[in-house]
Amino acid sequence: MKYQKVIETNKELMPKGEKSGDISYDHQRLEQLDDLRSIKEIAYLFQNPSAQMVMDTVWHEIAFGLENTGMLYEQMKRTVAEIVNYFDLQKIYHKSTDELSGGQKQMVNLAAVMAMHPKVLILDEPTSSLDEGEVEKLFKVMNMLKKRGTAIVFVTHFLEQVYAVCDRITVLRNGHFVGEYKTEELPRFKLVATMMGKEFDDLADIKGSGTSSKKQSDEVVIEAKGLYHKGTIKPFDIKIHKGEVVGLSGLLGSGRSELVRAIYGADKPDGGELYVKGEKLDVKAPIDAMHKGMAYCPEDRKVEGIIADLSVRENIIIALQAKRGMFHPLSRKEMEEAADKYIEMLQIKTASRETPIKSLSGGNQQKVILGRWLLTNPEYLILDEPTRGIDIGTKTEIQKIVLDLADQGMAVTFISSEVEEMLRTCSRMAVLRDGEKVGELEESELSQSNIMKAIAGGDDKNE
Repeated sequence: MKYQKVIETNKELMPKGEKSGDISYDHQRLEQLDDLRSIKEIAYLFQNPSAQMVMDTVWHEIAFGLENTGMLYEQMKRTVAEIVNYFDLQKIYHKSTDELSGGQKQMVNLAAVMAMHPKVLILDEPTSSLDEGEVEKLFKVMNMLKKRGTAIVFVTHFLEQVYAVCDRITVLRNGHFVGEYKTEELPRFKLVATMMGKEFDDLADIKGSGTSSKKQSDEVVIEAKGLYHKGTIKPFDIKIHKGEVVGLSGLLGSGRSELVRAIYGADKPDGGELYVKGEKLDVKAPIDAMHKGMAYCPEDRKVEGIIADLSVRENIIIALQAKRGMFHPLSRKEMEEAADKYIEMLQIKTASRETPIKSLSGGNQQKVILGRWLLTNPEYLILDEPTRGIDIGTKTEIQKIVLDLADQGMAVTFISSEVEEMLRTCSRMAVLRDGEKVGELEESELSQSNIMKAIAGGDDKNE
């Protein structure tokens, strides 16, 4: 039957190894449900939006589940049209799913799930790829389903969202159940302390006392003049100094990732000039950037970051090996020493250096990617959504690592969808809107209201 692919995918997601306990649904053990009923009544939105796509176009992706329920074609067309209109997908519903951004894929997956009118909805980090408008729409859908009697499990690391939509909070730490609480009875600082396993009142003071007062270096590591890539990022100018953390702020699709991809050569620039420490560089491919001391941790670690079937050791050393070239291979001893160094330095939780990276948590996978690029000894580090989808403890560790690297003289570009995280981490911020750099905010100007005004188009502060 046509739903066989979905069934096989769901079975692949089931945890391997020994299991204990039971999961019941409607007074039945979950494994006793027939496949069609489980697909119709229990919906699961994946954390990685690309992994959920099973069809070639947006329209067919939304229609796929309906077709498997036996819905008549004319009714299915009407239902898909209603869902497309509700989620404002009119501009993309005819597109190939391969052409979509991460946020667009997540909205399509959500639309496909909602079309099935599930009785139980499991949302695994559904907002990690969404902009504020899309998050608001998701919350409206969740509240509507809640009123209809749908049970919702909402997995997230965004504390504000927990308090916005959840009735109860279940806290897990290191794979263990910590406790369950009524949202209205659990103050935020207590939630953070519970998640961390220690007293931890406020994340706002991650910056060291000397960070903000430290004099900015006059040495410009990266300078772009009129750099652009057709169709993704308009001509932009930017300077990044030694020891500086420059944030890129903007809504989803504003051009943040596209700007750094043009600098790094992941998207070859169509024009403009790029200078590295005053020397003009023609970036034709990422390897050119690597040889000039650049490193890039991409937005989608699952697709562009980790190599899932390789070990932690192999994932850490692969960038340095590429930089050295195939005729200068690292010895096994060098590989092991490098892997051990960054496993210890970044406190990567892994059984051994030979553990497949796909077995690690998202936060530890992110640390492996960071270790990979630190091993190349870069002077300029690009971090695109480095803390997305990871626990609050690891998120804090990565933010501290970024500030330590800047203190040591590394130039850093930091991209995050969380404005509060940017304010804690960045010493200066460039604002993007609709594929264009529209302004910059100096450290003294950094505030949530100023950033929002610049993104919206009010009181732009240009170079």
